[in-house]
Amino acid sequence: MRLFVALDLPDEVRLRLAGVIKQLQPKFPSARWVRPESMHLTLKFIGHAIADGDKQKLSELRAALSTVHSDRPVELQYRGIGFFPNARRPRVIWCGVVASSNLSKIAADIEKALVPLDITREERSFVPHLTLARIESPAGTEPLVHAAKELQTGVFGSSSEAQFFLFESKLKPSGAEYKKIDAFPFAKGPE
Repeated sequence: MRLFVALDLPDEVRLRLAGVIKQLQPKFPSARWVRPESMHLTLKFIGHAIADGDKQKLSELRAALSTVHSDRPVELQYRGIGFFPNARRPRVIWCGVVASSNLSKIAADIEKALVPLDITREERSFVPHLTLARIESPAGTEPLVHAAKELQTGVFGSSSEAQFFLFESKLKPSGAEYKKIDAFPFAKGPE
């Protein structure tokens, strides 16, 4: 099983980002653009740490994830468009996420909870973002980079999240398909 842990997005944010993709895609159509319904905010990529059909390990994973809690929901604002590693050599185009301080702690607590299951710890720092597209080669991306500059300060919505999800990812020729396996409330939602 190819697994990851993520926050879901509100429909209005998906709709606004679909508009951003529609605006940017003609500038560099050869990028692998993310379908808006597939967008999520990854907290932990688990990968193939659990074999298909290993119900015991999946049960242990669920138990570990259920230990992650926060005293409040995560407040998120989706804003700005940028590139990893940078605009000179873009490999990923992203929408930025500004979050309350407890988001980084939740991501760190997920990492810590999964260590006893021999799930590899992420070496890179946690940088909340939404991937909009992946770029194979940066050649010819100047029109895309120029168009994205106009969206650097754009605000695409906000949300308050009190649960994260365990997703399964199936890679297909048409792109990855994601399925929610389980939900994990980590805080009481807005009353």
